[in-house]
Amino acid sequence: MNDIVQIFHKVDIRESSSESGSNVSSSEEESDQEANPSFPIAMWDFNQCDPKKCSGRKLARMNLVKCLKQKQRFHGIVLTPTGEKCVSPEDRGIVETKGIGVVDCSWARIDETPITALKPAHGRLLPFLVASNPINYGKPCQLSCVEAIAATMYITGFKAEARFYMNKFSWGHSFEELNKELLDIYASCTDSKSVVEAQHEYIKKEQMKQEEDKRMQPDFPSSSDSSDTE
Repeated sequence: MNDIVQIFHKVDIRESSSESGSNVSSSEEESDQEANPSFPIAMWDFNQCDPKKCSGRKLARMNLVKCLKQKQRFHGIVLTPTGEKCVSPEDRGIVETKGIGVVDCSWARIDETPITALKPAHGRLLPFLVASNPINYGKPCQLSCVEAIAATMYITGFKAEARFYMNKFSWGHSFEELNKELLDIYASCTDSKSVVEAQHEYIKKEQMKQEEDKRMQPDFPSSSDSSDTE
């Protein structure tokens, strides 16, 4: 299951041309406007993405993320495929005091990106989630920078802060809509081990459901088997 567990993917982002409605109430939206996190949000930018399409660059332009030099250390949670543990509610204290860091690079060029040189003190993986960004909408694991940041906030108990960041994008509301069941499951876990177990259980349940749905489909004969006459 390593290909499912190792979920930190950076992809180019394209802004949606239309605004969609959100299931978040007006009172929640007003609260979210005041939910700019007090902890730092940082990003290493390896200049591999189109700045006009990159969610991380947009956050930087809005002063919602601090850009770090490539050899600069960060002591908070760092989302990276080199992490050995999964993000969990157990990480709340680290997030609250030291923040969240992401790597802004192209997944297609991940092999040539010196991620190991960052040597984070708290490297973390993200559990199974579905992307809502316009380029990879509906695809598992293909998260953008802002989705990765928001997922970490949500799982560690900073839900309002997660919505505050996602609301900066016209498509952002759909991230929670697509993943709410999973996010709530992960947020109710205790540690990395229980998050991974919950992830595997969810995937297993969904696979069984798909197999059951497939068995329930009517078995129509192919056109080559049908008679030419009634």
